Order: sequence, then structure tokens, then C-alpha cells
Amino acid sequence: MNWANLATLSRVVLIPVVIYCYHLDTEFSHVLAAILFAIASLTDWLDGYLARKLDQTSEFGAFLDPVADKLLVAVMVIMLVSVYPSLLLAAGIIIAREILVSALREWMASKGKRDKVAVAFSGKLKTTVQMLAIMTLLLANPTLPEWVLMLGYGLIYLAAVLSISSMWQYFQGAWADLQSKS
Repeated sequence: MNWANLATLSRVVLIPVVIYCYHLDTEFSHVLAAILFAIASLTDWLDGYLARKLDQTSEFGAFLDPVADKLLVAVMVIMLVSVYPSLLLAAGIIIAREILVSALREWMASKGKRDKVAVAFSGKLKTTVQMLAIMTLLLANPTLPEWVLMLGYGLIYLAAVLSISSMWQYFQGAWADLQSKS
């Protein structure tokens, strides 16, 4: 187990901790949950940095990193839908996109063409907006101004639009292969 993989695993371990903190009945529970989520989100950058800087890239790390990302986002948006039911459409789009793009990448990798669906800027932008949206929604509570919650709603729906846009881009890149019979 190397440092990069430990950073990735910490993202998974922080998921139940964020949930627990969010549901604590204390004055700063939402702030603590948002901070812990921010730390978990930053480990996505940290694991890649450590893998490159310390030359610790591994097949296990390449597998675990996207799984950790998707688990973190999916669990958080599901939890937030339980608090804010009007997020259901955005959550559905975000989770469906993650499943579809993962399946597309797996299929393209099986054809030896994974590079056609490599992570693009649109995917990185989607992830950034998504993480900011989740942090904002975790932070929102009745003691804060309503604009914080509205900002969170706006960001999560922007993330949903970016999810569709980036998914479209990935599927366009693989279109010729999707049409082939092999």
C-alpha cells in the first residue's frame, strides 16, 4: 500500500464520517460535514499528485480512484436528496452519468480504445462544480442565509447540466466504435 492509494482509501473512509457528522445534532455539524467533505474531495487531487510525484502509480490505484470518486459523490447526493427532495432530478442525472460513462470506459478499454474516452476538461469541470455544490448543500442550514441553500441548488443543477454535456462528449468520442458490430 503506497501513499497515493492511502489518500484514495481515505476518501472512502471519510464517507460514513461525513454522513455521521452531518446528522449530529450540534450547532456546527453541517460545517464539520462540509469541511470533511472538502478534505475528502481534495484527496482526489492529492492521490494523483502523490502517484506522479513519488512515482507510485499502480493498477490498483487506477482502479480505486474512480471508484472512490463515484462512491463519494453518489452517497452524498443520495443523502442530500433525503434532506432536499427537490434535488432528485439532479441526483438522478449525476448518478446515471457516472454509471454510463464508467460502463463506456470499461467497454472501450475492452476494445483497446480507452484513450478515446480519457478524462477531458469537461469532466474535470463537472467534478469541480459537483464538489462545490455538495459542499455548499452540506453547509446550508437554517442558521445561514437562504442564499447559501439557493447557491447549492444552482450549483447542483449546473453540475447535472455539465454531467450531460461531458457524457455527450465522451459518447461522441466513442460513437464510431459504438456503431461497429465487434
